[in-house]
Amino acid sequence: MNDSAQSLWPHAGYAQLKPDARGHLTVTDNFLKVLLLRPELAPIEGSCAFEIQIHERLQENPRLELSAAELAQIQDPDAADNLGVWLRFRDRILARPTLEASYWALFEGTGVDVPPVLVHQITQVLVQHILGDDCTPLEARAAELLFRTQKISVLDDGSVMSADHETVERHALESGFGSLGELLKQGGIPLRSVDLDVIQESNQDSYWERNERFDMVACLNLGQDVMTAFCRVLERWVQHFTGAPVRVQTAREIQDDKWVWHVGLDAQASSMLNDLYTGESVDEARQKRMLCLFILNFEQASDMRSEIAGKPVYLAMAMDEHHLLKIKPQNLLLNLPLARRS
Repeated sequence: MNDSAQSLWPHAGYAQLKPDARGHLTVTDNFLKVLLLRPELAPIEGSCAFEIQIHERLQENPRLELSAAELAQIQDPDAADNLGVWLRFRDRILARPTLEASYWALFEGTGVDVPPVLVHQITQVLVQHILGDDCTPLEARAAELLFRTQKISVLDDGSVMSADHETVERHALESGFGSLGELLKQGGIPLRSVDLDVIQESNQDSYWERNERFDMVACLNLGQDVMTAFCRVLERWVQHFTGAPVRVQTAREIQDDKWVWHVGLDAQASSMLNDLYTGESVDEARQKRMLCLFILNFEQASDMRSEIAGKPVYLAMAMDEHHLLKIKPQNLLLNLPLARRS
């Protein structure tokens, strides 16, 4: 494994997890300690003595059981609530033998009861695991779409540009510019001026040294290297969790009189695909939000439900009315027509 790939997203905590014999990840005390270092949980200058004491006790033993009465002694109610949320999340990811099993279980039942920021961190380390030792910069940038909200800008020439939303907001505050879309369209202001470079083959190696800055823009048009890399990431994601090898490729449209299954990679795409499937009209404004269609094929028909074995699964991703792309990678686990779950 090269040094660059080894240091991919080091603050997420992947190095503190341990693979089991099957290659799935087991949660360690050191990983729980990484989660405790999140700014939402770390004591601040004005924290009360009891909050500091509890945090220190958890750093010594992150599996420590704490009662509601103990949490109630923390003077700052927000700090007490945050710690209570963390404890519930800790118990959820310790309830199953592997992080993969716990991740899947988060989305089953009545709904997710833990904050998105923690779910995204778990997704990030799982993505890092499935990327493997031979991860390329383009795959790493494409994989960011699975756990980082993206701000989408469609340029006058039709280029669909994706930038990390949090990074765009930070630059907007620091530089006085508005959204990335406005920034890109202003004449004479190159991306370099705000440290936002478009990742491509010629500069992809620079990703390694800045991988936690999340400041490289990706072009999401069909035929672009990032989209090819994104297909490879989706394939690895599905196979790691389900054991089913699949092939994913981009598509311009769905031309299938016997369309039987689809999965939206986000809420917007799910809604549009559902409407198209049932024959409902999708107005032009919504259609313009569709960013890409994909075709997923199982390599082994026996991995699919018998009644639709051998049929393609159509995928899509779309931005919302605020030009935000919020992919839910769990959709590919919960909604594929699997014959079995491994």
